[in-house]
Amino acid sequence: MSFTVAIIGRPNVGKSTLFNRLVGQKLALVDDLPGVTRDRREGEARLGDLEFTIIDTAGLDEGAKGSLTARMQEQTETAIAQADALFFVIDARAGLTPTDRAFADFARRANKPVLLVANKSEGKHGDAGAMESFALGLGDPIQISAEHGEGMGELYDALSEIIPQTPDDDEVEDDEPESEEEAAKRPIRVAIVGRPNAGKSTLINHLLGEERLLTSPEAGTTRDSIAVEINWKGRDFRVFDTAGLRRRSRIEEKLEKLSVADALRAVRFAEVVVLMMDTQNKFEEQDLRIADLIEREGRAVVLAVNKWDLMESKGGGAISNLRRDADHWLPQLKGVPIVAVSGLMGEGIDRLMTAVQDAYAIWNRRVPTSALNRWFEQAIQANPPPAVSGRRLKLNYITQTKARPPSFVLFCSRADAVPQAYLRYLTNSMRETFELPGTPVRITLREKANPFAHKRKRLS
Repeated sequence: MSFTVAIIGRPNVGKSTLFNRLVGQKLALVDDLPGVTRDRREGEARLGDLEFTIIDTAGLDEGAKGSLTARMQEQTETAIAQADALFFVIDARAGLTPTDRAFADFARRANKPVLLVANKSEGKHGDAGAMESFALGLGDPIQISAEHGEGMGELYDALSEIIPQTPDDDEVEDDEPESEEEAAKRPIRVAIVGRPNAGKSTLINHLLGEERLLTSPEAGTTRDSIAVEINWKGRDFRVFDTAGLRRRSRIEEKLEKLSVADALRAVRFAEVVVLMMDTQNKFEEQDLRIADLIEREGRAVVLAVNKWDLMESKGGGAISNLRRDADHWLPQLKGVPIVAVSGLMGEGIDRLMTAVQDAYAIWNRRVPTSALNRWFEQAIQANPPPAVSGRRLKLNYITQTKARPPSFVLFCSRADAVPQAYLRYLTNSMRETFELPGTPVRITLREKANPFAHKRKRLS
């Protein structure tokens, strides 16, 4: 079982910077503004030969019961309960504060090993604050600079004394190549995206059956892209909650820019993207922009219309209208699955997860070469390519080069002259024939080599 360490401390002492240093990636958002981190984030950390799970937490702070600050502290308390040890981080340059002293008592009552980490100790400016920290009664401070990587050796020495010993490398069996069965059991990576306050975190909390992610009527509660593991009816998923995506012209604050960039990274890392829309304001311009972004990234797409419990009329006509609107506004994703859900009430969750698995299967689909050739001949016969500048286009053959998403190469005589309208015809015909609804389909044009080109050069 993995050893787990939670990073705790008051706001803006560098907890997320230390988290990023230990996981080796800039996963957590970092800014000079206090209180950037709100949800707890887990990652696989490595320090020398020590491997463990690290949890980044919101800054310990006092808040009224039921407030966002109080619920952030509840998330931190949950992380402490899950952890085997704690990194209590202070700002060595600022010295001890009354908040540090109050929460040092809180950490002591957790009855778990605590390492006192004096961050921002680069140079001589942090020595005084580090000396002050002896008064906390948490042992000798470990002076580090998470931003510059200083003091990691001392942190390694202290952590190695409390972390359980693992078997030597020569005693561990070599990893065998992943089989197809193992690949099929791998968690499906799913990103939940949408405009602010569409209900993304509420939906994930219902899937988990716990208040894992902070939710609030106020838009913009989620900042980091948080990954959670979900098992739904025997199938594993790794689901990413993301910050709401607003129009670029409305994004002014640096912190929101970082949140949006983090959400876009989650889309690129995902295999299936669920675009959540508010049932009261669906298919707005920003929804269409996000859908187009997902299609350009080549990810499988599922549309989820949330807050369906607020709809007065929920008959079959309402679902048919959703289907018609989706095909009208998103022709590049014709046939994309669309599901009406209520993240708060749990309506439509089964249908949504089924749609995610179906979209993932289609995204991985390979078309047999023989069937592809038969379709290609029939498609050209039914609608021959147009003549361009008085010259007929020759489409020779097509082949699938890869899946994820389904991608094809079409060999032809003049690649630059093939109209986009004809490519859309081939794409839509392929979707219908091979049942590829909603998933991005890539057709790349390539000119076939002319065997008589060298003779032309000789004549000239």
